[in-house]
Amino acid sequence: MAPFAKPESVLRRADELIAVGQHGAALEALHDVIISKRSRSVALSSLEPIMLKFVELCVSLRKGKIAKEGLHQYKNISQNTSIATIELVIRKFIQLSEEKVQEAQAKADQITLDGLDDLEATETPESILLSTVSGEQNKDRTDRAVVTPWLKFLWEAYRTVLDILRNNARLEALYQTTAHQAFQFCLKYTRKTEFRRLCDLLRNHLQNIAKYAHQPHSINLNEPESLQRHLDTRFQQLNGAAELELWQEAFRSVEDIHNLMTMSKKMPKPFMMANYYEKLTKIFMVSDNYLFHAAAWNKYYTLVKTQNKSVTDEEQTRMASLALLSALAIPVISSKDSGYEIDESKNKSNRLAALLGLSRSPNRAGLLKEALSKNILKHVRPELRELYNILEVQFHPLSICKKIEPIMTRLAQDPELVKYVKPLHQVILTRLFQQLSQVYTTVKLDFVIELASFAAPFNYDSATIEKFIMKGCKKGELSIRIDHATQSLTFETDLFATENKTVTDGPVLQSLPSDLMRSQLTRLATCLNTTVTMISPEIVEAKKEAKKAAFMKALVGMKEEHKAALERKAIIERKKELIETMLARKEKEEAREKALRLQAEQEALKVRLAEERRKREEDRIRAEQDAIRKTESLKLAESLKNKAGVELNDEDLENLDKDKLVAIQIKQLEKEKSEMATRTKAIGKRLDHVERAMRLEERPLLAKDYERQQKADLVYHEAGIKAHREAAAAKHAAELLLKKRMAKILDDYKKVRSDMEEKREEEFAQKREAARAKIEEEKARRVQLYRERKAENEARVAREEKERIEREAEAARRAVEEEKRKAEREAQAAKEKDEYEAQRAKLDAMAAKQREREAEIEARLAGPRTGSAAPVTPPRLVPSSTGGEKPSWREREAAKKAAGESGSAPAPPAPTGAYRPPAARSSEPLRREAPREAPRQEEPVPTRRPLFGNAAAGGGGGWRDREAAKKAAEQK
Repeated sequence: MAPFAKPESVLRRADELIAVGQHGAALEALHDVIISKRSRSVALSSLEPIMLKFVELCVSLRKGKIAKEGLHQYKNISQNTSIATIELVIRKFIQLSEEKVQEAQAKADQITLDGLDDLEATETPESILLSTVSGEQNKDRTDRAVVTPWLKFLWEAYRTVLDILRNNARLEALYQTTAHQAFQFCLKYTRKTEFRRLCDLLRNHLQNIAKYAHQPHSINLNEPESLQRHLDTRFQQLNGAAELELWQEAFRSVEDIHNLMTMSKKMPKPFMMANYYEKLTKIFMVSDNYLFHAAAWNKYYTLVKTQNKSVTDEEQTRMASLALLSALAIPVISSKDSGYEIDESKNKSNRLAALLGLSRSPNRAGLLKEALSKNILKHVRPELRELYNILEVQFHPLSICKKIEPIMTRLAQDPELVKYVKPLHQVILTRLFQQLSQVYTTVKLDFVIELASFAAPFNYDSATIEKFIMKGCKKGELSIRIDHATQSLTFETDLFATENKTVTDGPVLQSLPSDLMRSQLTRLATCLNTTVTMISPEIVEAKKEAKKAAFMKALVGMKEEHKAALERKAIIERKKELIETMLARKEKEEAREKALRLQAEQEALKVRLAEERRKREEDRIRAEQDAIRKTESLKLAESLKNKAGVELNDEDLENLDKDKLVAIQIKQLEKEKSEMATRTKAIGKRLDHVERAMRLEERPLLAKDYERQQKADLVYHEAGIKAHREAAAAKHAAELLLKKRMAKILDDYKKVRSDMEEKREEEFAQKREAARAKIEEEKARRVQLYRERKAENEARVAREEKERIEREAEAARRAVEEEKRKAEREAQAAKEKDEYEAQRAKLDAMAAKQREREAEIEARLAGPRTGSAAPVTPPRLVPSSTGGEKPSWREREAAKKAAGESGSAPAPPAPTGAYRPPAARSSEPLRREAPREAPRQEEPVPTRRPLFGNAAAGGGGGWRDREAAKKAAEQK
């Protein structure tokens, strides 16, 4: 591969190659630049012209694969920076391809016209001989040779663009636009095969959206805009399939639309749904599925009637007639199968019902009932209303065909309704045999053929009628036996047959024996109930009372049930609102997170691109500076070498920098300057001698030249004076002649001038008066305006002064109220503070009493152990820093000394947090610490009983103390 060159240079080189006719070489040069890895660091403004020229060459040379490779590379380069440039290049690619196809068509038409030498000769011997060998005409061969290659290239261009733009949310709009253009291409040139491939391609792209959802810029079908674009494309696909009569592809398109509508959170627009149902009617009609064809017409009629209020009466009549006629044309004999086919047919029916938005499969009776509920008979054509009455209401087996035949003739003449004639004949035959079975047991075959006679080409012979009967018997809808020996039909009746819906749906003259057998127990029970009612009227009264009681009970519980239902409804609504709120919050949070994530990605991308751009710019500037420096050094060296004669070889040029070269140049310039000064001095001396010699020689010649100049000036002066005098005389004569001519009109001029001056003075006076009046009027208006404004200002100032006084009064009143409330709050705070101090003093007194009691208790407990019952003076309590009271350390020391002088055992040390051995702990008496907080009640706290023995009897202390007390008691 050639080294990477600048895009501008490559583009210029490509233009030069194109100019000399080397388009292939130009395309190869552009292709090398585009697919190079270094092109990713090139600015898009420089790469875009190259891509435009690249696609232009690819189209002109029909290089589809090279164009696809280049477009893929360009998309990868620019999709994170600029989407507009991708759209510009791809639109240019498609536009050039379409222009080439149009040019090829024009060329083919011109070739066909040029080939006609004789317009009067329709056939030539050569054309006749060629037609026997080949079935193609001249135009077909020309199109195949000229137009077909460009059609193939255009088709490949559409596929290439769709493959490049797929699964990219930023390029989705261009993707859908290209798909629509591809559909129009298939419709314009009737390309059915390409249309199928295009549909498969779009369907494959849609299926791959979920597969590649993790990729950056992937399409999210949960977004309404993306889903709507795909729906629009699928509707365009459905219209194209219907126009090309590709009904299988149209059905697949319908399934695609239904799947997208299932994913959508809101219904499509009404006109789109109307188009959807209309195309379904055509699809089901082509597939001879009259049941779902009628269901589709019913949905279409309902949608148009409810959404389009401006529909005309004629259009409404047409839609109502088609809806009713399609329902009447549904075969009465259903296609019942057995085994696996039943499940398969059921699944198919459910699938088709889902496409129509139905919860279950429709039936003939239900569609007719729904049509009647919409008062459709009021809008249909009269003959169709009569047809409905004959088939579904009236019972006339002997004349049904004769009554319907005129109606069928009129339907056959209508191109829009003729397609329903054949299925209607099947319905008529079914109704004929159903009504005959209710009247006759056996009829002749000829009689049936005569009753079932229709106009050609819908007349039936015996074989056709026999085939129809066998089909009905096979499906279980008819029970007829044919006797070929007697040429008769026998309507057999099974007394234990199940109920047949197709018979009961139509007009019925009398009940069948099977119906009577099926309902005989019901009729017997009704008769017995009537007999019991007549014999025992009290049973009826009891039932009435029970019914009345049940009604009363229901009325009593109705309000409670209604209230409970309303509460349940409110709860359900609240839950629904909560769920919707949560979903909306979740969607909003997801959207916010997505936006933040996209923003973070974009910011990171911008930072990265800015950093890369900065680095590239620095590298470019550094390289340009180096190149400029090197270029200047080379130029300077060349100038030194050429002008100054300094000898510099290549090694010196590489080693010397600009500063050294400048120093050499300065040295050389100084040398040249000194040499130039020496030469200039010698030249000046020589010129001085020459000038002196010249002045000595010219001195005698100057006097002669002065005399010659005086004579020439005198001659010139005299000639000028003479010419001036002649010109003045001529001018004076002409002016005298003009004065003589103008004197004739002087009086008229003065008169006209005076008239004009008088007229102008009058106009000026009028305008001056008008201006003075206008000034006075404007002065009066301004004076009045000034007075009004002055009055308004005075009123406003008075109003503001009044409002200010009111505000000051209100502020004073509020200040007084605030002072009053403040005094009340201070009095209340003082009162609460006094109460708090009294309560605290009371609690302190109670705490002091409690401590005195505890000190007495400790003294009593310590008396038996020390052998002295002298009371111990409680220590003086001093207030503590925590709010309670406890003995000071001086008082504790004095109490210890007093206890030692009295000869008693030393008091146990006050409990501290230090560790004491078990022996020391066992010799200490059990004691309780004084509570840290004073009791809140005034009653004295009762003294607890010692844990071991009685403290007064000497039972306190350890086991040694108890043993000593026991021995002392025995000695006494």
